[in-house]
Amino acid sequence: MFSGKTEELIRRLKRAQIAKLNVEIFKPKTDVRYHETAVVSHDLNSIQSTPVESSSAILLLGTNTQVVGIDEAQFFDDGLPEVCNQLARKGIRVIIAGLDMDFQGKPFGPMPALLAIAEHVTKVNAVCMQCGSPAVYSFRTVANANKILLGEKDSYEPRCRTCYHALV
Repeated sequence: MFSGKTEELIRRLKRAQIAKLNVEIFKPKTDVRYHETAVVSHDLNSIQSTPVESSSAILLLGTNTQVVGIDEAQFFDDGLPEVCNQLARKGIRVIIAGLDMDFQGKPFGPMPALLAIAEHVTKVNAVCMQCGSPAVYSFRTVANANKILLGEKDSYEPRCRTCYHALV
């Protein structure tokens, strides 16, 4: 969290729009932290999207497009990698943003499979709130054992490996 994943997704999708490519953007219907339909970064940059219940809806709604963007991929079902493969086989560029690990430091949702089939991966890091080093972990600051807890700075803090493991 707080590494600029969504910011980078928005940047890439806006560039595709500037290039006059047909772009469709999707996000999980459950993610309404900033806006019901827009993908919004922590810096409040945004781009319109279509909230969907499941990955299969992306196949139905992303048919006549050249670029598909998907935000918060970790919250999608395990069918997302196959959906992305089907889109890519049709020549559609697929750009995805998501967390690769949950708050326990374990692989998150369909992200491991997506990383395995990706042609290009850009891993962005946050800044550790304890020591300032590059942070790859999301430390949950509230008592809640649920795997999925939509939250912000009130619930999570980016941590480097050393600072994360010092507290768990």
